[in-house]
Amino acid sequence: MRALIQSTVPVLASLNLDESRAFYTTCLGFQVVLQATDYLIVERDGAQLHFWLCTERHVAENTSCYIRTGDCQALYREFCQRGLVLDAPVMQPWGMQELYVIDAHGNLLKFGEQPAVSHPSFAEENC
Repeated sequence: MRALIQSTVPVLASLNLDESRAFYTTCLGFQVVLQATDYLIVERDGAQLHFWLCTERHVAENTSCYIRTGDCQALYREFCQRGLVLDAPVMQPWGMQELYVIDAHGNLLKFGEQPAVSHPSFAEENC
């Protein structure tokens, strides 16, 4: 029996955990799960992001994570209503619609939506 990997959780750099907490809760709608002196965990819709306290801005500015969503346009509208100024989602050549958000310290969040794929029926595949 193989061991099960249940999920992955990005751990992003934060130059100031209070600023990260404010950005992710106010601008992106996350809830705080835990905040310690050097670590922060936020969650939204079952997806968690972790942050470690870092003093080097270039670390955050060279970090990104990919977050799957079912509706990039809805997130775009929500984030704009929360005060963010963003470019609209774009369809990428690899078939994902993506929305990009850069947080207060330079971390790049890529929200990706995979378009619905129509699958041929069994009869169509075997004709």
